[in-house]
Amino acid sequence: MDVERYDRTRPAYPPELIDHLVTAAPGRETLDVGIGTGIEARQLQAAGCQVLGVEADPRMAEYARRSGIYVEVATFETWEPAGRRFDLLVSGQAWHWVDPVAGAAKAAEVLRPNGIWSAFWHVPEPPGEVTDALAEAYRRHVPDAPIDLKNVPKQPADPYGPLLEKAADGLREAGGFGEPERSRHDWERVYTRDEWLDQLPTFGSLTWVEPAVRQEILAEVGAAIDGMGGRFTARYATVVITAVRD
Repeated sequence: MDVERYDRTRPAYPPELIDHLVTAAPGRETLDVGIGTGIEARQLQAAGCQVLGVEADPRMAEYARRSGIYVEVATFETWEPAGRRFDLLVSGQAWHWVDPVAGAAKAAEVLRPNGIWSAFWHVPEPPGEVTDALAEAYRRHVPDAPIDLKNVPKQPADPYGPLLEKAADGLREAGGFGEPERSRHDWERVYTRDEWLDQLPTFGSLTWVEPAVRQEILAEVGAAIDGMGGRFTARYATVVITAVRD
């Protein structure tokens, strides 16, 4: 993973989501699980939070530290809180890597009463011409790929619904939280050809593809964007699940 590319190209989170979490939490001490390069952590910092990150990837942890954030390298399940407690626990694009029950139990352990747990994910949806070009190029150049991009659910089909429900079931089984609640933030972003091609290699479907093959795929997607005038508007849904510590 090119961590600088990841940080440069992955979008930030809707300001209204950040504002809601900071307002709902009983204080500003925040734990960011799977902090990555620190995208949401920097937003939370700017909102007045004191953020501690936990990150399994040392490269991402080191990048996040450049923002002045203290990051400890560990999986959340093995991380040692050492008696520390938090008002807010967030996980952006990362909770699916955490065991849903063990993670929820540790979250209950480290959150203060009325503390907020929240996990969220972006679901990008470019125009059909762009997604179709990627799916066709992917199928042709990576015929033995374990996923078929043609079958990736679109936003109206409850994006990440099963993932959110798995997280909610983990919270219920672990105990210590009120009933999880879902929310969704819809927004749009305009991308140039180069901006979109810069971001694509950070997606899981392409991170493992050999560089020469990946460039062939990107060239075909780029040609499709050129045919649209060199830019397009992507729709985003940021899906959120939140629970309050009892």
